Amino acid sequence: MAIPDYQTIMLPLIQFVADGKEHSLREIINSLADVFKLTDEERKELLPSGKQPVFDNRVGWATTYLKKAVVVESPKRALYRITDRGRWVIEKKPDRVDIKFLEQFKEFKEFRERKGKPSTTVAPREPGSEVNPEELFESAYKDLRETLAADLLDTIKACSPEFFERLVIDVLIAMNYGGSRKEAGEAMGKSGDEGIDGIIKEDKLGLDTIYIQAKRWDKTTVGRPEIQKFAGALLGQAARKGIFITTSRFSREAVDYVKGLDAKIILIDGERLAELMIEYNVGVDPVTTYAIKKIDLDYFSEG
Repeated sequence: MAIPDYQTIMLPLIQFVADGKEHSLREIINSLADVFKLTDEERKELLPSGKQPVFDNRVGWATTYLKKAVVVESPKRALYRITDRGRWVIEKKPDRVDIKFLEQFKEFKEFRERKGKPSTTVAPREPGSEVNPEELFESAYKDLRETLAADLLDTIKACSPEFFERLVIDVLIAMNYGGSRKEAGEAMGKSGDEGIDGIIKEDKLGLDTIYIQAKRWDKTTVGRPEIQKFAGALLGQAARKGIFITTSRFSREAVDYVKGLDAKIILIDGERLAELMIEYNVGVDPVTTYAIKKIDLDYFSEG
């Protein structure tokens, strides 16, 4: 099944801690993953930021809201157990526990009034579900980044081939490849070998060399013949490493072909190139930075 939203998690969470024992958050997460029959892939699926599994995050938010409603409590750091109110909820045998259900409790209503409600929402995963604040932020960030990547790729395709070659060098240098910008720039376009556009050092000391092919193509898919030509050029130079960068895409045959080569060839398509430019701030300017903070529980530990 799909990963449940955080409101769907609430009732099974209450039922799990109904034994009155103290349970760690990790124990709750693992048990609920079994309850929802999540696959290994679903358990490991990360938020767009790549910092935390989606399911772990949603269990965390469900726990937070249930605490605010005094349905569960945390007698010790990172341990949770049911409260008398939580037992009352179990006795009522509700079909679902969600934000609307929790609003009958004054502590939760006061909490919601203090923090306010988001002015916008993203599309929920399931009918009637509400996206938690962190997921709202993550989703908005993901949308902004995807839009920027698409605009960036359109801009790259409108540039000259010569500018594209310089852009490729800038990206690789930003990723800590190559020596100086001057050395890398001089190497580009001067290899003298068909199928190779340039050469760059793998590191600042030049312990190894990487050969580059850069193709500013619009709609054409880069197929296996182009990659074979590049691999042949590498072989002619007794080279072991190469990077083929394009504004287009690679065919499945091209991707499969490089997997069986002795030489290591990395394929970077237009979408991946735009992502790298954003990640390493090449051709983009940061506008605003938001820092999301949480309580440092270790700081407040008096034990």
